[in-house]
Amino acid sequence: MSLSCHTLLCWFHIGLLLGGFCFAGDPSANYELEFSYITASPLGVPQQVIAVNGKFPGPTLNVTTNYNVIVNVKNRLDESLLITWPGIEMRRSSWQDGVLGTNCPIPAKWNWTYRFQVKDQIGSYHYVPSTNFQRAAGGFGGFIITNRKVIQLPFDTPDGDMVITIGDWYTRNHSALRASLDAGKELDMPDGVLINGKGPFKYSSIVPDGINHTTLNVDPGKTYRIRVINVGVSTCLNFRIQSHNLLLAEAEGHYTSQQNYSSFDIHVGQSYSFLVTMDQNASSDYYIVASPRFVNQSDWQQVTGVAILHYSNSKGHASGPLPDPPNDIYDHSFALNQALSIRMNNSASGARPNPQGSFHYGSINVTDTYVLRSVPPLMIDGKRRASFNGISFANPKITPVRLADNHNVKGAYKLDFPKTPATEIPRVDRSIINATYKGFVEIIVQNNDTVVQSFHMDGYSFFVVGMAYGNWTENSRGSYNRWDAISRSTTQVFPGGWTAVLVYLDNVGAWNLRTVNLDRWYLGQETYVRIINPEDHDQKTELPVPDNALFCGVLGHLQRPQKTLSSSAGSIRKLSKSNYVILMAFVAAVYMMI
Repeated sequence: MSLSCHTLLCWFHIGLLLGGFCFAGDPSANYELEFSYITASPLGVPQQVIAVNGKFPGPTLNVTTNYNVIVNVKNRLDESLLITWPGIEMRRSSWQDGVLGTNCPIPAKWNWTYRFQVKDQIGSYHYVPSTNFQRAAGGFGGFIITNRKVIQLPFDTPDGDMVITIGDWYTRNHSALRASLDAGKELDMPDGVLINGKGPFKYSSIVPDGINHTTLNVDPGKTYRIRVINVGVSTCLNFRIQSHNLLLAEAEGHYTSQQNYSSFDIHVGQSYSFLVTMDQNASSDYYIVASPRFVNQSDWQQVTGVAILHYSNSKGHASGPLPDPPNDIYDHSFALNQALSIRMNNSASGARPNPQGSFHYGSINVTDTYVLRSVPPLMIDGKRRASFNGISFANPKITPVRLADNHNVKGAYKLDFPKTPATEIPRVDRSIINATYKGFVEIIVQNNDTVVQSFHMDGYSFFVVGMAYGNWTENSRGSYNRWDAISRSTTQVFPGGWTAVLVYLDNVGAWNLRTVNLDRWYLGQETYVRIINPEDHDQKTELPVPDNALFCGVLGHLQRPQKTLSSSAGSIRKLSKSNYVILMAFVAAVYMMI
């Protein structure tokens, strides 16, 4: 389900313009998203899930690049909530990022309005809860940013556009999973894999009766843009469509060199666009499969997501065995080589009418290097914790970093995060990176844990220049791709391996660096990058604290009470293009009278 909107209500739009948030030439999209519990049975077992506007998964938000986006989040849960927008760069406004180091959480029964511009971005993204392990219960949906019409796609306009969310799933609710981690336990194997919030098609006797599955309806001969997003807890999934090629076209907002794959690994938090042509005969339907990777296949056999691709002229149901996953049990080079094959399409325009490759990252001198090492969870102060460089980040009752700066709060964090793996005793702390504005930084993530991990940076896309097994050394730079490395916000780091990224720190704020694996993230494997422009005395490189900012931590006494939410359901307002012209004329008239 896709929901789009072109304008705000008139006076709300005027207020935002006068408040300096919106840019006069850029339209606005206004959404209301209500997060609440419902009972669903995605794997045939009734359980509590988090719905958005009564739907599980939530609606897909669809805007055009440079739109101003206003999202009023209504929290009808029984605990605090924050929504984050992985890959959306929130230019000049980390206040809207939706993680605990940048925002105070939205209390139960309250609402809070996000306001941000999708400046110079296009592509496939998503939104998801960032606190209290809620992502394991749902609350997620697609977030699509489309090109302006004046910018050509680097491929023929598809006949259709589909969003598919995939992810591992537990039948225990998120509070029970959270309690297991708090008790020092592993999460163990998930109970299944969902595709668009539904369980597997009954492809074999191991699938119980009574499970609803997802069906994608297509027409023969047409080509569809299929956007696939892994919103799961911690499992990399291999995505494939029986007898159909996946032509890779985009990765998290950047067009790729177009290559065909029979199957593709999608790690937790990653998003891809594939062009899939319906070029098979319609003697039967076809399987769509998302199955776990880097696990014992015999133990995990039942943890497989299966949906159906249904041609409009199909003559029968899908049958027979599922298409095979990659066979690399004894040769791990397949996954590495596939990851390294993802290259930037340097001849394509992105959100702007200029080639993506015009930023020659490979010839810029690195100003700082950070090596972040992850290890298996360990006991710190009597509790099982995860860490980067021996520091497990402490979130409870934290005062957000930039809010603390704005109110001169001392001791809210420490600017002493080590650039290399620490030799000191591991500790729980609020240690963050003090980065240099407009520095060009090299970050190496060394994964000495036993599981494949996803690494993400808010506020930015980075160039994935290197990846290999073993330990990174300075000699590893000789293997870097300095010409057409893909730019993205989430990359995989294989167990016993490393991944290197390069990023230009031109976006002022406090930005989260984290593992996306939800169990490791919950246990503290994250930090923040604080980037301040020392010459910005007029706040030209960072927007001011929003007037609706929430206060918590040592600033909690500044928070004003909020009225309890009404019982009305969330909605999305939409005005026609002609009404938009009338609205803008009215706005101009109001300006003349002010």
